[in-house]
Order: sequence, then structure tokens, then C-alpha cells
Amino acid sequence: MITHDQNFKNLILDYPRQALAFFAAEEARGIVDVEARIVPVRQEQLKERLGDRFRELDVPLLVEWPDGRREAVLFVIEEESNPSRFSIHRLAHYCLDLAELLKTDRVVPVVVFLRGGCGRAELVLGGERHTYLSFRYLGCALAELPFERYCDSDNIVERLNLPNMRYAREQRIEVYAHAVRGLTTLEPDLEKQIKYLGFIDIYSGLDDNELARYQQEYPEEAETMTTFAERFIEQGKQEGKREGEQEGEARILIRLLQRKFGDVPEAIRRRIESADADTLLDWADRILTARSLEDVVR
Repeated sequence: MITHDQNFKNLILDYPRQALAFFAAEEARGIVDVEARIVPVRQEQLKERLGDRFRELDVPLLVEWPDGRREAVLFVIEEESNPSRFSIHRLAHYCLDLAELLKTDRVVPVVVFLRGGCGRAELVLGGERHTYLSFRYLGCALAELPFERYCDSDNIVERLNLPNMRYAREQRIEVYAHAVRGLTTLEPDLEKQIKYLGFIDIYSGLDDNELARYQQEYPEEAETMTTFAERFIEQGKQEGKREGEQEGEARILIRLLQRKFGDVPEAIRRRIESADADTLLDWADRILTARSLEDVVR
């Protein structure tokens, strides 16, 4: 099962510029321009230096300018599903370690709160006369953002997060439609469309009745979703011509399942690789609306 943390890691690493523009607008505005280069800091390297205290939940992004006209700045983005579990002390410690490791004082901590409001906003250490450490972060409480403000945004990270924003229960289908429309219009890559349709499904949580209503009320978007499967099948056929039709379709199906659900267990891989062409097509049709791997290959 993919965790919320992993979902957001994937989102930030796939769309770093858009993620900074949304989650860290206060600092990113006017900084993350087209000439800036955004480089994910490899966490494997950090782990060796930070020891047991390191936790793999932050996404460090180094923004630098090749021409040197600005000093590089490091954005550290953490997703927190439950504000009660958030520790400002832990975040401050991690940012200090990163600053020392990368020899920079330009560090911007960012916390994305998936549920509820923000956690403790500021950490101040000091005595009677002086403050010796003052630490704050940029907080983005998704559930407090009105979805109407972002429903027509051209920032794909904002559109994909519409289901995580604030809206009335009766607006769930409308929110889902705006998110899917944003995905299909802003992301041309088929594999990423499949991958982030899964993201929208997870956080929308529509039941079968709501999905049926969605297909009735938004037939154009629903048809677009259907063409995802058709394009997938065609891609599999084209690759199949080069390496054997059945093998090509099986490989593409496994790759898209990985995109949507994460690691594919070996037992399911074997079922896919040994399935006939008609079965592979049936499973391909299911991938868009399936909530789990088992739903696809049942």
C-alpha cells in the first residue's frame, strides 16, 4: 500500500516547480523562474551522514541558478497526515542538519498538512534576556483551502489536490470532475495520467453510486477516462509488435500498475505475464477505476 507520504513525494518530485509555487508560494514567488534549476537532493546520501535520527519523510529540493545570479536555496517539504503527530523540534533538527551538510543558511521549511489545521507554528529557544533560536516554517493546510479558488488553476499540483481541499459533501463529484479535467488538460504523458488518476481516486474516495453519477453528469470527462484505457491498449500493441504482442502488453500493464499502486507483488506479475491477450485487455479496462491491485486482476 502506498502511504500518503509516498504519494506526496511522487507528486513533488514529478512536478517540483508547480509544487513549490503552490505549497511555498510566499518564498517561491519571483524565485522559481524558468531559468532556475530544481534538483532533488538524494536522500540516500543524506542518510549516511545524518545517522539514525534521519527520517525519510522530507523532500529536499535545491533551487539553483546556473548563471550564479542568485544564491541557491533549499526547500524542505514535509507532508503531515495528522497535525497531532507533527513535531516542530524534529523539523528544526532536520533543517539544521541539512544546512550543515550542504553548507548553506538558505533553507525554507515547508509543511503540507493533509488533514486538519497546522501544527505548532513557531519554536523559540531562549532565556530571560535573549532569544537564541527562532524557527518557523511555511504551512499549507489543504483542508482549509476552498476548492473554488483553485478549480480552474493551470497548476497541476493544485488541480490534483482539489479533493484534499474544503468543499461540501454534495460537491464531491464536481471536485472530482475538475481534478480529472485538470489532469487530462495539463498532463500530456499517458503514464502520468494513469498514475495521477490514481492519486485523484485515492483522495476523492467516490463510491460506486457517485462514480455512476459522475459518468452521467460529466460524460465528456468520463469519455476521456475511457480513452486512457484505449490509448494504453494501443501503446501495448505498438510495443508488442516489437517484442511479441502479449509480452509487450503485459510489460506495459505492469508498468502502469506500478505507477498507480506502487510495487507489484511477484505473484501478480506472474499472473500478468502468463495471461492471454483477451485477459490483459480486460485488466487494462479496469485499471482506471480500480481501487487496488486485486481489483484489476480479480
